[in-house]
Amino acid sequence: MMADLPGYLRNCLHPGKFVLLVILVSGGIVLQILACALYNNWWPMLTVITYVLLPMPLLFFAGSNESDDGWVNATKFLTGASVVGSIAILAILKNAGVIGWGALGMELSSYFIFVLAIMCYIQMNDDGDYSFL
Repeated sequence: MMADLPGYLRNCLHPGKFVLLVILVSGGIVLQILACALYNNWWPMLTVITYVLLPMPLLFFAGSNESDDGWVNATKFLTGASVVGSIAILAILKNAGVIGWGALGMELSSYFIFVLAIMCYIQMNDDGDYSFL
């Protein structure tokens, strides 16, 4: 019965792993909101745009099985640009004096918590090519 289920659904049936992911994602969201609310400056919420755009190239172009395919390279480039962009937005806002050091620290902490949650999910998923972590 369990072997017939897809990997992503099988992972959700393990309550300890699922709870860990929920806590990590919730903590990242809370830090994201606190970085804006505590300093009464909502400009750091621009990074949410990159969080939304981050999975889009993978959803649209990751279906190809060939390693030298142009769409696979485009997917890697767009994903990398989104990852770098989420940190670059914060650096630009800090350099322009729009946000302070506290908001920057909380936003970067939120970012790294989200990255940790993604790495934990990839580790739990044993069906894909990315189960190397």
